Amino acid sequence: MPVINAQLAWIAERFNPEHPALLSSARQLCYAELIAEVRQYSEWLAGLNGRVVALHAENSIDWVIADLACQEAGLPCVPLPAFFSPQQIAQCLLHSGADIVLSDQPALAEQWVSAEGTAIYPLAKGHRCSLYGYRLSGTTAGLMPEQTGKITFTSGSTGNPKGVCLANEHQWRVAQSLAQVIGCEQPRHLCLLPLSTLLENLAGVYSPLLCGGTVVIASDAERGMLGSSGLDQQALLACIDQTEPNTLILIPQLLTALVAACQRGWRPPASLQFVAVGGGVVSIDLLQQADRYGLPVFQGYGLSECGSVVALNTANHNRPGQAGQVLPHCTVAIADDSEVVVSGASHLGYVGVPESWYPQKVYTGDIGTLDDGFLRISGRKKNVLITSYGRNVSPEWVESALLSKPMLSQCLVLGDGKPALCALVSAPASIDARMIGGWIQHINTKLPDYARVGSWARLDEAELKPFVTANGRLQRQQIESAFAAVIGQLTASSQALNIAN
Repeated sequence: MPVINAQLAWIAERFNPEHPALLSSARQLCYAELIAEVRQYSEWLAGLNGRVVALHAENSIDWVIADLACQEAGLPCVPLPAFFSPQQIAQCLLHSGADIVLSDQPALAEQWVSAEGTAIYPLAKGHRCSLYGYRLSGTTAGLMPEQTGKITFTSGSTGNPKGVCLANEHQWRVAQSLAQVIGCEQPRHLCLLPLSTLLENLAGVYSPLLCGGTVVIASDAERGMLGSSGLDQQALLACIDQTEPNTLILIPQLLTALVAACQRGWRPPASLQFVAVGGGVVSIDLLQQADRYGLPVFQGYGLSECGSVVALNTANHNRPGQAGQVLPHCTVAIADDSEVVVSGASHLGYVGVPESWYPQKVYTGDIGTLDDGFLRISGRKKNVLITSYGRNVSPEWVESALLSKPMLSQCLVLGDGKPALCALVSAPASIDARMIGGWIQHINTKLPDYARVGSWARLDEAELKPFVTANGRLQRQQIESAFAAVIGQLTASSQALNIAN
């Protein structure tokens, strides 16, 4: 049932219909204007008689309008990450059964490889929104659970997209929980992550809107995002300085970049009240450094199957080094094998996989503990390394230690079945091999002998970047396959070193 405009109207009445809702360098919409835009766009979408709408564009006000309009029109929305290859996009379209595509690219038909038997052609614009509309013909309806409002595709560990189906009600329930625990009234939020990332979509757009806040949307260039493998740190810092946000959402790599900037003399704007970091393990040392430089950073935890966020530290309830306090809308339990199990916040299932539909619980695959409502994550079940000496090592533990200083930009620890661990690392050009080696030796002194890195290899940042998801997670299986020869040499070196010792 369409309820988005009714909800926005309630927010506008509670706060101020003329208060800015969405803001970019190109234009600004107050709440009253946003309601009108969503209504008009939803009517245009409904008139297309489509089944599913795919949304493929960089961050913009129009992205948000299209997302909300899909909900108002009762059409499932499929945000397509910019880093997906044309082949992955074709798989997403095929599995979801999307027959309408909204994009900021005017020649989409020439750039995408459509599924066999389909054609793509432009639609006449029926609204002033700058996104181009396309219709896919020859596609068949996707198999999805009832009440599916959004299908968020995760690339997973193998590169094959997996479509997580979420109800609209679930998404807004998560956003409401976040608004409740963060407690920032009418926040000014700057979206740094792609809006196609569920975390930014829910926590960076829906939650601030529920609080009557302003969502600031910068383009890729404005916030320093250079394609899939680069970051213009000066542009990023300038964007933060100019917009003076109250809240931000970061992945660990962006937090590392901001801490490094602080070490070079940058000072965060005094406006910052809450900076959430998620998407991977963050060391307590890095969090403490951020705090010393005036970055109010709070770690969180979640996954797409649970609506992106399950637990979050806040100013009033903060335990650095832990994943945070469980949000009020869900329940977390720890299974006998230490797996984290979430109830009350389950996805509807996976698109095209009926046997997965309507789960009561989500078995996350993460290993953790629960203490007085606070969750601690120690790693992934499937990632646990068992050395040849029978010692279990969570690679995330070692990686977190190695990434605790703004020196390495990426790190992957390996060594299953081997006598010693090895690592693939990347670092900025200003960091030389001697510095990396010294840092790894320093961290080794803080780790037990079975968890120390015996050998390592440096990769260019651009080489690893294609294997990093939008949330900052490394795609381990793909990396192990792509760099098998390098890893083979490292494990041989580690074994020889261990024998020599």
